[in-house]
Amino acid sequence: MLGVFRRRRLVGALGSIAAGGAIVVSAAGASAGDPPGPRPIGGDAKGQAEPRDTGNRPKPQPGSGKSSTRPSLAVSNNWDGTVDLVDPSTFEQLERINVVPDLQERQTEILTAPDRLAFFLAIRNQIGEGHDQLADDAFTSPDGRFLYVSRPSLADVVAIDMGTEQIVWRVPIEGYRSDHMAISENGQRLLVSDSTEAKVHVIDTQAGQIVDEFESGDSPHENNFSSDGKRIFHASIGMVYTPLDDPIFDTSKGDRYFQIVDARTYEVRKRLDMGQVLEEAGFPDMSAAVRPMTLSPDERFVYFQVSFFHGFIEYDLERDRVRRVVPLPQSEESRNTAREDYLLDSAHHGIAMNPQGTKLCVAGTMSDYAAIVSRKTAAYRIIPVGEKPYWSTESEDGRYCFVSVSGEDRVAVIDFKRREEVASIPVGDHPQRMRTGQVKRAYVR
Repeated sequence: MLGVFRRRRLVGALGSIAAGGAIVVSAAGASAGDPPGPRPIGGDAKGQAEPRDTGNRPKPQPGSGKSSTRPSLAVSNNWDGTVDLVDPSTFEQLERINVVPDLQERQTEILTAPDRLAFFLAIRNQIGEGHDQLADDAFTSPDGRFLYVSRPSLADVVAIDMGTEQIVWRVPIEGYRSDHMAISENGQRLLVSDSTEAKVHVIDTQAGQIVDEFESGDSPHENNFSSDGKRIFHASIGMVYTPLDDPIFDTSKGDRYFQIVDARTYEVRKRLDMGQVLEEAGFPDMSAAVRPMTLSPDERFVYFQVSFFHGFIEYDLERDRVRRVVPLPQSEESRNTAREDYLLDSAHHGIAMNPQGTKLCVAGTMSDYAAIVSRKTAAYRIIPVGEKPYWSTESEDGRYCFVSVSGEDRVAVIDFKRREEVASIPVGDHPQRMRTGQVKRAYVR
């Protein structure tokens, strides 16, 4: 019953938002002054992707034994429905993949289902800043053949063959919005947060179907497998799109938890209300919504961001206690910004750690910077990167931190050692999640 209540509360909130939004819907493309409606891919307007002609790309031959892969960084461009594959060493764009080749078909389905249409519009107007969310998170398969993508506005996950750029399977989720994902080391299990159902689905990547799930709080969000694959670190963020952002209305955001889940049975082994934990540690009025997180190499400590806080928290998982609360600078503009105007309640949204466990890389979303922070001393260097940095990912060799600068359609490459930006990678419209992985050499330049 608790899960049903959470779902009704979340559905009611989004439904009210949708009801208060635009009513006129058109299947044709819309200009800035047009009423909201499903927008087809195509054309050269910002926010719309044009599929690439890949007819001359070499395709793998059955039985040829070509299994050689190369490292890649998959950058999800949320508003134009593409994923850029980038070489994480040379920063060269290897390929841009259209991950919504079926968009027209999906839009037709949405237009004929009133409940889906209401959520589609609510996601566009309240979460997507007036844009459809078409590529939130993307992982490559370990063998470099497939790209798995969550598509929030379409409420599904797809597997795309990177050799043909065709959809191999599509898994509609139970609710109305798919969100952050995680993939097991062997690539056989894919986790996807179901924003409106208070749960995380487990997808069998070979069968292309949901095979299990585990319970979460309101608006399930971040997922991470432990290095040994036995645990899942998960967090829910509550209703970040509502305007009741003063701490006195905190409970209106819903149930928000940090969870440790058994990756074999999918039983929740530990559940913490971090708002309560922080208050008991002497830090009142902090949000319980755990946003991006990263773990120390030994996975004893988790470092996470929470809504409205400019900085991060260090939590000792072994002793179950807050070890440090680390504030970081706040720009003058963000200091003069009301909490109601924060981007989905995010003061900071993006944190990564180098493999050596000595430095953190933080995306200061509302202050337009990245920060390299000493894990030992918390000393930091601020690197201005531009409008709305929204995710941080470390390179596998530990040299670089990649920061998606979503407001400028680029990825800033930060050198951990030099603590400065050393390269800029142009990508698609509104880059967010970035994941390192592999791609077959035959599939890219």
